[in-house]
Amino acid sequence: MEYQTILAQLPYSEPFLFVDELLSVSEEGVKGVYTFRSDAFFYEGHFKDNPVTPGVILTECMAQIGLVCLGIYLLEKEDLPKDASFALSSTEIDFYLPVFPNEKVMVISEKIYFRFKKLKCKVKMINSKEELIAKGVVSGMIIH
Repeated sequence: MEYQTILAQLPYSEPFLFVDELLSVSEEGVKGVYTFRSDAFFYEGHFKDNPVTPGVILTECMAQIGLVCLGIYLLEKEDLPKDASFALSSTEIDFYLPVFPNEKVMVISEKIYFRFKKLKCKVKMINSKEELIAKGVVSGMIIH
């Protein structure tokens, strides 16, 4: 499956799309990148005069790349209805470094399991210096 095909099937659009590019996808995991642009809506007021990307947005980025993109790839062989969507069912993320406006991050996801239309992955986010920003576990399911 082409990476652009996966991106085209994402159920998100601006301003809530947090995937710029997929670098690799396999049965076992996915790697992708996103740059948090300085004009993003969530920087206004978070925090005054020192904008920082909210943790919930970092979690969403990790879920979009690490769970939904991988899920689309894994479900290619399944005959899903066109109205199928993805629901995040749980997250457990630890944060280590902040992410500032115009910072590019990489999300690396490793499949723990995929069964009964439920996907669970270990995810981590690193910055351009390869420093760990966040890591944890996300899971989700296909609903229709």
